[in-house]
Amino acid sequence: MSVSILVICESEIPMDDSLVMSSIIDVFLPINPRFSSIMVMGKKGARKWKKVEVNVENHVHVPSFSSPKGSSSPSENDSFLKSYISQIAMQPFPQGQPLWEIHIIKCPTSEAQGTLIFKLHHALGDGYSLVGALLSCLPRADDPSLPITFPSVNNFSSANKDDRNIGLRKVVSRCFLPLVNTVRDFGWSVLKSTCVEDDLSSIRHGSEHFQPFLVSTVTFSLDRIKEIKSRLRVTVNDVIMGAVFLATRLYMHRTRGNSNLGTNSTALVLLNTRNLRDYKSVSEMVQPNSKSPWGNDFAFLHVPIPKVKRSDSQFSNPVKFVHKAHEVIKRKRSSLGVVLTGKLLEIMKKCRNAEAVAKHISRTLRNSSMVISNVMGPMEKLSLANHPVKGMYYTVIGTPESLRITIFSYAGNLRVAVGAEKGFIDSELYTRLLLDAFDAILDDACRKQK
Repeated sequence: MSVSILVICESEIPMDDSLVMSSIIDVFLPINPRFSSIMVMGKKGARKWKKVEVNVENHVHVPSFSSPKGSSSPSENDSFLKSYISQIAMQPFPQGQPLWEIHIIKCPTSEAQGTLIFKLHHALGDGYSLVGALLSCLPRADDPSLPITFPSVNNFSSANKDDRNIGLRKVVSRCFLPLVNTVRDFGWSVLKSTCVEDDLSSIRHGSEHFQPFLVSTVTFSLDRIKEIKSRLRVTVNDVIMGAVFLATRLYMHRTRGNSNLGTNSTALVLLNTRNLRDYKSVSEMVQPNSKSPWGNDFAFLHVPIPKVKRSDSQFSNPVKFVHKAHEVIKRKRSSLGVVLTGKLLEIMKKCRNAEAVAKHISRTLRNSSMVISNVMGPMEKLSLANHPVKGMYYTVIGTPESLRITIFSYAGNLRVAVGAEKGFIDSELYTRLLLDAFDAILDDACRKQK
């Protein structure tokens, strides 16, 4: 399994590739030695990084889009860009050169005047490391001398937490339940990674390999998400997960009717296991014994997608999906299942090798119905090589699941990218249903609070 991350930056102005090339040489390459290194086999069979000379021109690609009629319109370029992203996702990195590429799209789309795509192999680092590295290249657009700031991570429930009258039963429960949840969550995680598979459905057909896919995106206002959060007394993540789960069941119902409403379907949520509130500088990440080490430091959480009764095929209670997400995630937060899963991956890597870990993760992905990844981005707009960045999103490629949802916050908005297997899942339909799901949850939350 060869996994990579695509980060797409949308520019407010046309792309100037000469400025981008200068930024790559002066800013991007010096960030980390891995960007100018290749992986080689050591004497004992272990892979290690070897420094090489980098010819930047071999890593930078500037395609051109055109229709049979000549110059193409922004809407036509939207289709070309989707196809191009799918194309580069399927292409392996060339042998003998560092594991990154940059693609400069000069053609305007309906979202931007120009687009820049980073393709970064997961061997370079996980999402936290790579996004942190990219953000270190991008100063604030309003004032480069000011630091980038991030949303507060304390978006928890505003429910009453007055514990002055806690009885003995609650004390015992709070001590005992985390232990029970830890055993249950870790045991279930091991089973899901080995022998327990989700049901086949309109979002899962059990492919063992990465298939061609298309990416569609939708943007939500963080202010509207926070409005739902405050009304339902949950977290921002609960609102997002609830909308995704509702959209998923709506899609399953739309494509295969009531037979898909009760399937055993699981979302695999990828988590950064570093206990941090924001990104650290690359210099801090590469320090020995760093609290936020560079590399791959993640685990996963198995979250069941709520089932819908056949008698409720009209989805009459949208906020139920948010409350269910809140309930499950809150319970799993009280256990150490995620921590133990991360430790298991570390032990497998030390006692066996990275290939064994990759096989374990691949099997876990195959047994699940979808993957969800959420990365926190900056609150301010950024600038890339003097190009104001209008929007950003990312997706993961190289993994075998048919549906992957990646979420990135940027400048007051939340960008959700839907990566769907081409010819099997309709990504455009899914994104429309995701918008419908969010609106339904907002309306239901407002109506029930009156």
